[in-house]
Amino acid sequence: MVSVDHEPAWEVDRTHRLFGLQIVLLKRSYVLPWSQFLYAEGTQGEVRVVFSMHDVVVQGCGLEALLADFAAQAVTLLREPRRTDKFFMPASGPRISAVEVRRVEGSGASG
Repeated sequence: MVSVDHEPAWEVDRTHRLFGLQIVLLKRSYVLPWSQFLYAEGTQGEVRVVFSMHDVVVQGCGLEALLADFAAQAVTLLREPRRTDKFFMPASGPRISAVEVRRVEGSGASG
């Protein structure tokens, strides 16, 4: 997956055991440990990745490949595209248009 400036929207490594996922947003970066990965779900247009304390929502098109990479826990880097990249995305193939990381708040009951 390559954008106009040749920075990949996501990177995969299937040769090593991965310990974390780096998410690079325009204004903030996250590193989430794969040990806290719970599940991923999605469609061609949106993928939701759930960790114990964060939800990651990726929007775009052709995201079945990204969902499969998450299922294999092979994604090392997920990058939010810059605004200018959105105008120059290819018409076909998988692409990411937005990435959002949401902190999961506790459900209340604490002892």
